[in-house]
Amino acid sequence: AGLRTVEDGLMLDADFDLELTPRLGDVVSNGVPLYFQVEFELSRRRWYWFDEKTASARLQLRLSYHALSRQYRLSTGLLQQNFPTLEEALSVLRRLRNWLVVDRTVGFSDTDYDAAVRMRLDTNLLPKPFQLSALTSRELQLESPWKRFTLRSPQQLPAPVEAREPQKGAER
Repeated sequence: AGLRTVEDGLMLDADFDLELTPRLGDVVSNGVPLYFQVEFELSRRRWYWFDEKTASARLQLRLSYHALSRQYRLSTGLLQQNFPTLEEALSVLRRLRNWLVVDRTVGFSDTDYDAAVRMRLDTNLLPKPFQLSALTSRELQLESPWKRFTLRSPQQLPAPVEAREPQKGAER
């Protein structure tokens, strides 16, 4: 996992080491969509109180199978991508690129920050019978450990662009 500064803020790139259990592979292949949550947190350590949470972000990814087209679909928001095999869909799911996690309006102090990211299967969005099974069975649970790393004294992000008011007489 790594953060990089861009004009709009901080972008996250991360690779996850997740393998579906055989049961989860069967579940998605039989038409039940799987929802994955990617969670990001950025905090500043304080010696005198609890750590200050500077930023947090969540991203939801949906993995599903469509029997008519015989393709797996990976989607987030309005973006969708189709794959002929489950393994190809999983390889894209594991690679997260260019996710804007911190807006440029966030101010940073000249200190180190702790960043953490993880991916997990959201069992709350499974159908009810699977939710009950997930409580007792580890076959329906999937979660990467938190990947923690330090962001060393981040550079100030570019200042927000101020909207200029039109000059009088310049309106058409």
